Amino acid sequence: MAHIDYYFSTMSPFTYLAGTTLEQIAARHGATITYKPLDIVALFARTGGVAPADRHPSRQSYRAQEMQRQARKREMPMNPKPAHFPTNSAPSSYAIIAAQSDGAGDLGALAHGFTRAVWAEDRDIAQDDVIRECLDAAGFDPALADSGLLTGAETYAANLEEAVKVGVFGAPFYVADSGQLFWGQDRLDDLDAHLAGKL
Repeated sequence: MAHIDYYFSTMSPFTYLAGTTLEQIAARHGATITYKPLDIVALFARTGGVAPADRHPSRQSYRAQEMQRQARKREMPMNPKPAHFPTNSAPSSYAIIAAQSDGAGDLGALAHGFTRAVWAEDRDIAQDDVIRECLDAAGFDPALADSGLLTGAETYAANLEEAVKVGVFGAPFYVADSGQLFWGQDRLDDLDAHLAGKL
C-alpha cells in the first residue's frame, strides 16, 4: 500500500487551492496519508525562501495573479487579500494533529476547512470558535481544540524539522513513500500518475 506524507500550512493559499484532490487520489490508489501541518514561514527561513510580504514586488504581483487564475480554473471562491492573513497557524495545526490522533472524522475536510476559512470566508483560524466550528464540520469533537496542546506543539515543531530533512521547502508538498517529491497543488496530477506507475 502506498503512503503519502502531506506537508502543508493551514494558511497557505495554494494548500487551499488543492482542495481535497489529494484525498481523492489516495482513495483511487488505496494510499494512506499522514497529515503534517507546519510553520510555513519558519520553513521558508530554513530552506532559502522568503515570506510573501518580504518578496520583491514583481513576485508578489505574480503570486496574486496566479492565485486568482488557479481559483478560477478550479471554480473556487477566493479573496486574494483576506482579512486575516497572515495569522497564527499553530492553533489550527494543533487541532489537526489532535484530530489525526483521534481518527473520528474527515482529516481532508478539516485541513481544507481551515484554508477555506482564511481564503474564502475571511475568518481568523487562530480563534477558538473558528477552530471548533471547523472541527465540528469535519466530524470531529470540537473539544479537540482544548486537548493535546503539548503534543500538538511538539509534533508541529517535529514536522518542520522532518520537512527540512526530507527536502520540503513549500506548501502544499507531497512526499511519496517511493521517495518522490511533489511541490504544489499543480503537481497533484503528477502524483496521481506516479501512484499509478506511469511516472
